[in-house]
Amino acid sequence: MITLLVAAAVSLVFSLLLTPLFARTFRRMNLGQFIRADTPTTHVVKRGTPSMGGVVFIIAAVTGYFVGHLVGREPPSVPALLVILMMVGLGLIGFIDDFMKVHRQNSLGLSGPLKIVGTIIVSVIFSVLALNYHDSNGVSAASTAVSVVRDLPFLDFVAIFGAGVGVVLAIAWMALITTSVSNAVNLADGLDGLAAGASIFALGSYIIIGFWQNQQSCFAGGLDPDVASQCYEVASPLDLAVIAAAVVGAVIGFLWWNTSPAQIMMGDTGSFGLGGALAALAILSRTELLLILLGGLFVVITGQVIIQRMYFKATKGKRIWKASPLHHHFEMVGWPEVTIVVRFWLIAGLFVAGGVFLFYIEWLALLP
Repeated sequence: MITLLVAAAVSLVFSLLLTPLFARTFRRMNLGQFIRADTPTTHVVKRGTPSMGGVVFIIAAVTGYFVGHLVGREPPSVPALLVILMMVGLGLIGFIDDFMKVHRQNSLGLSGPLKIVGTIIVSVIFSVLALNYHDSNGVSAASTAVSVVRDLPFLDFVAIFGAGVGVVLAIAWMALITTSVSNAVNLADGLDGLAAGASIFALGSYIIIGFWQNQQSCFAGGLDPDVASQCYEVASPLDLAVIAAAVVGAVIGFLWWNTSPAQIMMGDTGSFGLGGALAALAILSRTELLLILLGGLFVVITGQVIIQRMYFKATKGKRIWKASPLHHHFEMVGWPEVTIVVRFWLIAGLFVAGGVFLFYIEWLALLP
């Protein structure tokens, strides 16, 4: 527990104190936000706001995690390091995209296909390492089965298709999750503090989930025989909670400076990094489909963009909403930015509450 608390505290203080320094440095380097012509006119005032702020909380989270382990005198676990790998790897893709935009002073960063290819490469490396790592209890970091609250045995790719094809399909499944989640968080990053606040809720749920999975681990000593039937086979669940706490602390510190009017933007560096961390935590904690609820706000925003584009193409130029993503529609309707952000945070919180409730109810339902 001391490791978790120290990791969260150090990452929060690091991000809170150093974000203004990074913001001033980025401003001097002319690494400012570029505003697209098709965004609401109220965003014009944000032009030039330092971007790539995700660098700050990614560094803060990694620092907090390792300091927490140093103080707690516990070695880092491979599953948590895999979360860091995913977060840093996707953050690097976002950083390249952000740098190209601010260098060219237009919205032409990495092309969509290149971002997807980069995301797939990182996710494949992550998946191969996760599938091949086994802890001292013989549990692999990732599974070849689709999971909701735990693995679904009837949806195990290897059991259905055999070792060769099954492993390939499992890796493809994890790549799909990673690509979907990272892009969903990226779409939500359109208003000051929106993606950061919503991510705090979603990532925070994995502190609760990891702690509970550790308490009810199939390998925990003294586990009550009455509840042994619903124990969790997850590698290093408590350390997954530690890295989740480190990321949450870092983003909270960053959010202090990212709320309206934002002094720094997270950019694609931050949104892709957060999406990567969220996807990795879902995969490693065996809660992949539960992420639909835990990241419900991101699902809604992404779904609205998909529906809007499909309708636009089908009707040759007509729209259901005034704009997409959804938060820009409410801007066009006339809602103040702060009102939209706070209400979306509330929706994100309700989705997370529903997801954590479902996680716990599933455990209760299995009681003998």
